[in-house]
Amino acid sequence: MLILMRTNATDEEVNDVCRAVTAAGLKPHPIPGRLRTAIGVTGNTSSEGHERFAGLPGVTEVIPVTKPYKLTGREMKPEDTIVRVGDIEIGGDRPVMIAGPCSVESKEQTLEAACALKELGADLLRGGAYKPRTSPYAFQGLGQRGLEILIEARAQTGLPVVSEALNTETFALVEDAVDVIQIGARNMHNFELLKRAGGSQRPVLLKRSMSATLDEFLLAAEYIMSEGNPNIILCERGIRTFNTHSRFTLDLGIIPVLKQATHLPVIVDPSHAAGRRDVVIALSRAAIAAGADGLMVEVHPRPDQALSDGAQALTLDQFAQLVDELRLIIPVIRRGAGVRA
Repeated sequence: MLILMRTNATDEEVNDVCRAVTAAGLKPHPIPGRLRTAIGVTGNTSSEGHERFAGLPGVTEVIPVTKPYKLTGREMKPEDTIVRVGDIEIGGDRPVMIAGPCSVESKEQTLEAACALKELGADLLRGGAYKPRTSPYAFQGLGQRGLEILIEARAQTGLPVVSEALNTETFALVEDAVDVIQIGARNMHNFELLKRAGGSQRPVLLKRSMSATLDEFLLAAEYIMSEGNPNIILCERGIRTFNTHSRFTLDLGIIPVLKQATHLPVIVDPSHAAGRRDVVIALSRAAIAAGADGLMVEVHPRPDQALSDGAQALTLDQFAQLVDELRLIIPVIRRGAGVRA
């Protein structure tokens, strides 16, 4: 359920309602808004008992929430959530650019990529220190040493860092090192990892599983949000279908549907969907046109030498081309917004 407070409700009245919700064996989630505070309530399995909260001081209305996902849905929070990473706003007027190599392979490779991407217009640097790979014989990342290299890259460029946490055992290491914690597609249903991310103060970038429905995707985000972390970025990265012309099928149609269903920002990873660099720029243009709040693309100084996913990584020149093309189309699509100059 959703408890709407009056526009002039005091902090004490909000706290009193939260205490009443807790006393009823339910969990309150205050949601501050521009005009008023709302309180999301989870743990209730029926609409009975709403009247106990309707008469509390400061309450204007109690509304049942019909969707299986409560906190992540627009029924609970009509206003868009903007996730702030330093000075960067994800979910605001301007689409963001997250770019970098699939894996942190060496200090030299990562710093070269980071410095170039900073100059070319990237907002955040991505790079995997821990890598989930289909084959046990493939490069698994540098682990903690990779995180140290990412910290150095951030110090040199000022770019906030995004990297993946694979499990609860190494979560704290990633949490201490990065600005945004990524949970990959293969871990979208790792519920213990989702709950651990919910207890973090870091924003979480959650990738859609290759076979997840919209409801399953938002319920995975619900795990994170129900543990207290509201700063979630959803990422569409392609689903598995019968096609053979790309690695996965980029589900562009889910972007506007997600934007209607949830207040959370939605970005797109065209690199993993395509599996081939020659179509990444076209898919990126399409994603922004469909309403994505940003892109996450793989870029490598020398993709032919990459230790992982080199075939889908853009060259630095191609990333520059992508940024130039987006500078032309974003002001038209977004009525004046643009990529970082």
